[in-house]
Amino acid sequence: MRLSPRAAGLSGSITLTLAARARALAAAGRDVVSMAVGEPDFDAPPLVRAAAHAAIDSGEVRYTPAAGLPALRAALAAMLTERRGVATTPDRVVVTHSGKHALSHALLALVEPGDEVLLLLPAWSSYDELVRFAGGVVRQVAPRADAGPDFAALHAALSPRTRGIVLNTPSNPSGYVWGEAELRELMRIARERDLWVISDEIYARLVYGAARHVSPASLDDDARDRVVIVDGASKAYAMTGYRMGFLAGPAHIAKAVGEMQSQVSGCPNFVSQQAYLAGLVNDPPEMEAMRQAFDARRVRLYTGLRALGLDLVEPLGAFYAFPDVARFTDERGVIGLCEDALEQEALALVPGTAFGMEGHVRLSYALAEDRIDEALRRFGRVLARGRATT
Repeated sequence: MRLSPRAAGLSGSITLTLAARARALAAAGRDVVSMAVGEPDFDAPPLVRAAAHAAIDSGEVRYTPAAGLPALRAALAAMLTERRGVATTPDRVVVTHSGKHALSHALLALVEPGDEVLLLLPAWSSYDELVRFAGGVVRQVAPRADAGPDFAALHAALSPRTRGIVLNTPSNPSGYVWGEAELRELMRIARERDLWVISDEIYARLVYGAARHVSPASLDDDARDRVVIVDGASKAYAMTGYRMGFLAGPAHIAKAVGEMQSQVSGCPNFVSQQAYLAGLVNDPPEMEAMRQAFDARRVRLYTGLRALGLDLVEPLGAFYAFPDVARFTDERGVIGLCEDALEQEALALVPGTAFGMEGHVRLSYALAEDRIDEALRRFGRVLARGRATT
């Protein structure tokens, strides 16, 4: 049996591949420090776990509507309205199996074969694959030196076939947080060219220092009606294994995605929906405690990387750093450096090529401070060997 071009053209996640190799080394007895996977190392808040137990114990674990529990859709609409300034009603919200699921369905609903979609680099690796899977053509837009948007490059990438833009703020992998003025300029271009914008806001609550997350959908009514927000419970609530996401946007898009979901994947998990609902309604204090812990780790890693002589933009959101290591690489490039780090030092990193940026690596600081310190020691040895051979 032959695979369809759609399936044959899809490649696996680089981050998950590296994580699998790291697990294999750990199983063989190596002391692996993994900075490869974007997963909080905290447990979900106790009230979230209690709600999941209560849902199971109720004995009423049944199918829900394809677009999600009405109470959860209402709670998400209220959260967007009250916390992000995006006036939202439940009919504009669809609960999904994950943030990635929301993103893939949004692209399937919006992209026609041959449509060009702009990816603002550095961009999470799955964006590229999912745009292509939906039949779109990817156009990458290089950033400024500080990882912010380069609007001259964006204008140069526009063509008559451009239909949309995928935005991620705070950014995975750079930690860059878009300012309101930058978002207004982006939405001005979107309005002039009649483009849709998918806004991945999965890290919206993980910002630090003076940074503030602003949703482009909050800027005005036109922006609200051309932006599709993708978000979920994995990062801010440390609910990765619960697989809970959502999509919010124009009602006709939400309706189409809900109907698509009814045919393709069925309703989201009832137990996880109840757990997410409890988190949204109660806003557990553990979330802020986790954010503060990430902030301390962020400073520790950023300071340590600078002490190693690396150039990088200070990350102000998410839980990643994205230093430039080009001068420490040999003819194999950054992938070779990451292979050496894993095999020689049992340190798992993600090459910047996964995000469209050769010469960089991504380090996740979703691990304890003592492990960050150990990672810096190992990374220092990797860089010293690279310096000696270049």
